[in-house]
Amino acid sequence: MAQLIYKHSFEKAFRLLLSLFFTQKLVRLIMFKFYGNFNQHKMSAIEAISMPFIVIFCSLFFKFETRKKNISYVLKQNYPHLKSPYRTHLYSNTLRFILQSIFLAFVKNTAKKSHVKEKVSHHFYHSVNFFFRQLRWIDLKLGKLFKRVLSKNQKTTRQSAFHSIADARVWKSKSVRYVVITFALFLLAIFVTIPFSLEAQAIFISFILLVAYSLKKIKGQMATIVMITLSVTTSSRYLWWRYTETLNWDDPLALVLGAGLLLAETYAWLVLILGFFQTINPLERKPIPLPKDTDKWPSVDVYIPTYNEPLSVVKPTTLAALSIDWPIDKLNVYILDDGKRPEFREFAQEVGVGYLTRPDSKHAKAGNMNSAMRFTNGEYIAIFDCDHVPARSFLQMTMGQFLKDSKVCLVQTPHHFFSADPFERNLNNHTQIPNENMLFYGLIQDGNDMWDATFFCGSCAVLKREALDNIGGFAFETVTEDAHTALRMQRAGYKTAYINIPQAAGLATDSLSAHIGQRIRWARGMAQIFRLDNPLLGKGLSLAQRLCYINAMLHFLSGIPRIVFLTAPLALIYFNAYIIYAPFLAIFIYVVPTLIQIKATNSRIQGKYRYSFWGEVYESVLAWYILKPTTVALFNPNKGKFNVTEKGGLNDEEHYDWGISKPYLILLAINVAGIIFGILRLIFGDPSQIGVLVISMGWAIYNIIILGAAVAVAAEARQVRQSHRIKAHFPAGIRLANGHTLKVKITDYSDNGVGIEIDHAHSCRVNDKVELLMSRGNKQFSFTTYVCNTRKMQIGLTLKDLSLEKQKAFIQCTFSRADAWLDWQNNFKHDRPSYSFKEVQKTSLRGFSNLLFHAPRPLQPTIKLLTRLVVYIHSFIPKKPVVHNNYD
Repeated sequence: MAQLIYKHSFEKAFRLLLSLFFTQKLVRLIMFKFYGNFNQHKMSAIEAISMPFIVIFCSLFFKFETRKKNISYVLKQNYPHLKSPYRTHLYSNTLRFILQSIFLAFVKNTAKKSHVKEKVSHHFYHSVNFFFRQLRWIDLKLGKLFKRVLSKNQKTTRQSAFHSIADARVWKSKSVRYVVITFALFLLAIFVTIPFSLEAQAIFISFILLVAYSLKKIKGQMATIVMITLSVTTSSRYLWWRYTETLNWDDPLALVLGAGLLLAETYAWLVLILGFFQTINPLERKPIPLPKDTDKWPSVDVYIPTYNEPLSVVKPTTLAALSIDWPIDKLNVYILDDGKRPEFREFAQEVGVGYLTRPDSKHAKAGNMNSAMRFTNGEYIAIFDCDHVPARSFLQMTMGQFLKDSKVCLVQTPHHFFSADPFERNLNNHTQIPNENMLFYGLIQDGNDMWDATFFCGSCAVLKREALDNIGGFAFETVTEDAHTALRMQRAGYKTAYINIPQAAGLATDSLSAHIGQRIRWARGMAQIFRLDNPLLGKGLSLAQRLCYINAMLHFLSGIPRIVFLTAPLALIYFNAYIIYAPFLAIFIYVVPTLIQIKATNSRIQGKYRYSFWGEVYESVLAWYILKPTTVALFNPNKGKFNVTEKGGLNDEEHYDWGISKPYLILLAINVAGIIFGILRLIFGDPSQIGVLVISMGWAIYNIIILGAAVAVAAEARQVRQSHRIKAHFPAGIRLANGHTLKVKITDYSDNGVGIEIDHAHSCRVNDKVELLMSRGNKQFSFTTYVCNTRKMQIGLTLKDLSLEKQKAFIQCTFSRADAWLDWQNNFKHDRPSYSFKEVQKTSLRGFSNLLFHAPRPLQPTIKLLTRLVVYIHSFIPKKPVVHNNYD
């Protein structure tokens, strides 16, 4: 043992001396390269200066040296950034080595220290756990007490105090509920208006955040209501503080800009409150079974309006509509062709559906459907946009509502898209981040249904002909004929319903410009309804219905407020205008906790349908473009025309849409310039303004992140296929040329191909002919296909030369399956704000990268040079060591 210790100590001493020797030689070599021949005195001075670095290097050898770790491993682990192609130069690598060594010696914790930290974290965890166990014990005791006082059933299982209060029988009394609500509103008014010192405000908001945090994991509506109440309290108190204490009346510029921000905040507060009301208790209506006697089922006309879409888009929808499970003598399908195209007429005659046109295209889609109503006579009208392929169960899932209640005039189902929209495609996050539509169809429509305010969305819906006749047909005074039609039917006393089960799927917009054009039409139409048929005025609507409609209209007026939020912090940075006239500490205490509380509440309510921070990205993309049409429509509601959303196109090359991104680029540039100017002010400006400058710069940095993500959306990704692949997982079979039949699983499909997975090795080769066997209920179908690719257990099949009857059968087995879209909301986990913010940050960095990659050619050499310079400078930054567990 003594010999081993002696040998180990000798090795350490030897390596220490060796390191001193080579370090001195390295210094001499570098000085010789720089100075050539130099005198001994100068060399001694340089060696003296280098001695601290020699000590650092030696200490690192002691720090890292073990019998398991050799020098090459130490370098590999602790100097990971010496391998890049840009880092092979002797002098630059030497500098990186020195900087990393200083970082490791003075900043990075040793293994022993990390172990201590782990122990401290372990003890801290147990301390916190013990604290919450005590709180839980107290909570259960209080729950037992409340149960004895408030509940008749004393034999129920143990409950928390919160659940005991929430389940109490006293809430069944209307008078008790009214008293509690009145008292809560009284307390809310007190908490909102009472003046607090900064210390009291800090304690108050900390208590609210603590309560909200404790409710995060408690399930049930009552916990949600409490969190909503807390958010309403904090946001209302913030707005009261803004109106009463933060306007700078002595500075005209600050007053004007501050008032503009305050109005934008008031708009955001109003939308927040109305949103809470709208979604506080989603109905989640279930389908009602139909009578077993099909003679009692009503007749239905299926309308498929089209204008300029290709036949390849309309054909699957028509064939699927013919496959809907409904008595054949009570189902009539019509193509409403405003494009008056001969090939559509021929197709309609070939498959046996009605074909209707009109002499003009007056009133666009609404006029097209009103014209069709003169030639059809079904009791109900089902409407599908020409790209929405219905499931065969569509009518069986919706018609029961009408038969149960004769006052129901509309049953709407979600718009589901099997293709990625521009956000999903260009950001490459399809099925990873909920898309823009999902919040509306996943949550808001269920909330509207609770208040009998379901919106008609123009497709995937059934309407009662009698109700349409009573209101004069589809509304055509605005470009959003769907929502306006529902509003008129609700004014007439009819009821509406929403079934949150996708029963059709279609194509999303092909490009960002088309997407924005669609949203412009929606925004203009909502502003037109606000002017021509304001839900707040007139007869026939309940207060809840009015509030739901006005919230939808306010949503499309977000253009100006969003631009205000994206530019507000620049007022202080550029013009020294205090738009929030308050000390740094007051701004921090009022603003930051309020935003955290609102984000937490929205995350709880919307978490499955809209991830945190992505709403700001969507609004930022649309803000500039909906600003003008909504403003014009408010002053001149009759101006503007219906524009058809283009679908079914193919973007065959990657490009950047500089035209559509121009507003974001301007906003991004002024925010980046604001950060630079703010840094100069921090260095050379008044020290007393550092706090408010830091807050303004932090806000501007947040805006840069959001705008960077908006910029990323404008990089149009290339579409590889004309036909969109849809993921699937259901059984099928294939029959090979030799007669063998194999079981397979369908992994994806499109209108001209199928992907299959086989359980064992196969002998299929490209261009082999294979019979694909699929079923619809008890019916079996076979389709002639050809192998287009093979990958281990995966085979790609292409459909060729199918007859119309075979095409119809294929759609029945794929797109029209009753369960085809049932898992549309199951792909997403609940929102985690921290994760969502990281994803937005990544997207923002991608936006900046896109700008560099797609920059004009004359700027490319300069950008490449700057990029290499940034990478080179970044390579000198010390890096964390690469830790491998097998050496621990």
